[in-house]
Amino acid sequence: MQNRDHGGGLDAAIAKFGGKRADWLDLSTGINPVPYPVGDISAETWTRLPDQAAFARLEAAARDFWSVPKGAAVLAAPGASSIIARLPLLAPTGTVDIPTPTYNEHAAAFEGAGWKIGPSETARVVVHPNNPDARLWHNPGFDRPLTVIDESFCDVVLGVSHIAQATKPGVVILKSFGKFWGLAGVRLGFAIGDPVLIAQLRQALGPWQVSGPALDIGARAIADMRWANVTRQRLSTDAARLDATVMMKGAALKGGTSLFRLYEVDDAAKWHKRLAKKRVLSRIFPYSKTWLRLGIPAPDRWGQLERAL
Repeated sequence: MQNRDHGGGLDAAIAKFGGKRADWLDLSTGINPVPYPVGDISAETWTRLPDQAAFARLEAAARDFWSVPKGAAVLAAPGASSIIARLPLLAPTGTVDIPTPTYNEHAAAFEGAGWKIGPSETARVVVHPNNPDARLWHNPGFDRPLTVIDESFCDVVLGVSHIAQATKPGVVILKSFGKFWGLAGVRLGFAIGDPVLIAQLRQALGPWQVSGPALDIGARAIADMRWANVTRQRLSTDAARLDATVMMKGAALKGGTSLFRLYEVDDAAKWHKRLAKKRVLSRIFPYSKTWLRLGIPAPDRWGQLERAL
């Protein structure tokens, strides 16, 4: 079974290094630090079961935002992770190709369902852009009975999405809401692709799979193209600032998107510990002694990172 290490883990960092939650700058995740403004949510949205009109509104916004081709199906879910956990159900148990290093929940889900990880002509999962190095899969291969393309970080890398291939048999493309819109707590994600496979996922998730407030917030946010364009520009500027700040201290850029940056350092554990002592949480990886990943600081928290470095 794969080790399921993740970013976040602020409680564990506090237990080890001290401080209060408000003291910490959590850069261990790739979540936009300036979230979409949620606005007011009606009392009815909280108290009634969500109806089909609310689901249709959200899925229509998703189709428009991601330019989903007409023949592909769209399914909203309570976070991309809930979809990942059910992907192994879409094909007979066998071997799945998951090129590494990458987001470890995919391998954990398949292994937990009895699959083997290795070269396969039956099933493949790629993360595009990859987490943590932002590698792009320009030709992930669409000739397998099951091809999963996790585009959770693709909203900040325009022009590279494989969404046009979502009508192909066996293809499922994952989209995240929490990362780009900065609202990870809403727990919202999407599976887009082969209608047969999306129908299987829909059945596995059951009715009312997304909360009323999440449907409302998601539909508003995804339809707001002006906010998306301004946010992409800000994130790009901030990513460049982060590179300049960290590389000045001796790190080398290894890769990344404008939601996270991956650096090569002399000793990742040492950097991680030094930052944590200053209440800055970074991300290191069990398979590399030199990789350090940092998210983008909120506009009012740059000083804390600069002092910690």
